[in-house]
Amino acid sequence: MALLHLSVNAGAGIPKALVPATTLRGSFAEFTPVDSNDGAVAKSELQAIRRYPMHGNKRPSAGKVDRRTFLQQTGRSTLTAGAVFCAPATMAWAEQSAISADLTIPQVSSPESLVKLLYESFSPGQLETVCFDWDYQEENRGLLRTRVANNWDITDHFINDEFYSADQRALVRAIFEGIFHPEWHERIDKQLEDDSGGFGESNSIAIFGKPGSDKFEFVLTGRHMTVRCDGNTAEHVAFGGPIFYGHAADGFDEGPNHPGNVFWPQAVEANKLYQALDGKQQRLALIQKGLPHESQAGFQGAEGKFQGIPLAELSPDQRQRVQDVLKKLVEPYRQCDREEVTSCLKSQGGLDACHLAFYQQGDIGKDGVWDNWRLEGPSFVWHFRGAPHVHVWVNVADNPSMNFNA
Repeated sequence: MALLHLSVNAGAGIPKALVPATTLRGSFAEFTPVDSNDGAVAKSELQAIRRYPMHGNKRPSAGKVDRRTFLQQTGRSTLTAGAVFCAPATMAWAEQSAISADLTIPQVSSPESLVKLLYESFSPGQLETVCFDWDYQEENRGLLRTRVANNWDITDHFINDEFYSADQRALVRAIFEGIFHPEWHERIDKQLEDDSGGFGESNSIAIFGKPGSDKFEFVLTGRHMTVRCDGNTAEHVAFGGPIFYGHAADGFDEGPNHPGNVFWPQAVEANKLYQALDGKQQRLALIQKGLPHESQAGFQGAEGKFQGIPLAELSPDQRQRVQDVLKKLVEPYRQCDREEVTSCLKSQGGLDACHLAFYQQGDIGKDGVWDNWRLEGPSFVWHFRGAPHVHVWVNVADNPSMNFNA
């Protein structure tokens, strides 16, 4: 993958540390998300709804920086489709733009370079709390940087807590925006607003390894969100590892058309493909019973027993519709992550090595528009659970040896 090289600005200063605040979550400290094991997904979701009612009152924000204000402060131009790139944090950046007397943010930079800037702004106490060795493990959560769940906190402080300074929150926001394609910023903000009161209100972060070295990763988590950026230092995987996204736009139990759900168009595209199949193909693709648990997104390898119709059996025009589905799935993400997905797929035989399954179980409204469906190959899983609302588990690699930690 070609990387965009920028000139080194040797005179650009990087702050050593900003003054940390030490305020903890207060009354929110008792909230313990439940990871998505059998029977636990709904429980964790209901906990989140009670804590953060959709469209309800937000919890107090510690100097929240909204997107418009941040862009005005930094003077950073929005990246266009052709300018989105992944790059190691060792890369230098172009002109700098001051957000305050203490902090300078690049006008044009990769999220990975901003992770390095964020890391170097942390106080010793912050480093100890949110930064970990590359191979850090926990007894209950395993290799933490690879963990994925539908609703969880990777560390103990939310982004909008006073634990972070206003400058640091602005940096985290810039990293977040760099992970997603610019055309999706507004939609992701809607999801966050609906599900947890807005960006940073119930999102936490962690950094693994040392940014600027050959292995590092930034992870951001929350309700309906696990995303990463790694500068391609996490080998063999797309997106830096498994990711999760979801949305409950119309209450916990959404209607058949999922009004307002920013991710439902992905299912609409997949159902267009189903309608383009002939009767025999539809019978192969539709699974009457046997919907896998949503968090079962580990790899089966080339000898796996996949549900649904083999994509290799589709006609050329139907294969083009599969490409349309894949394009819709990767649309929210920056170009380099899209390219990683394509590269990983090619390494396992492309879409021809994959199967597509639709599930009769969980058909909201019994309308024959399948809310639950799954695209799967030897080392590719994209599981779309649309009932009772959208949960999507994504695990993509170039070989099936990668362990899945959910």
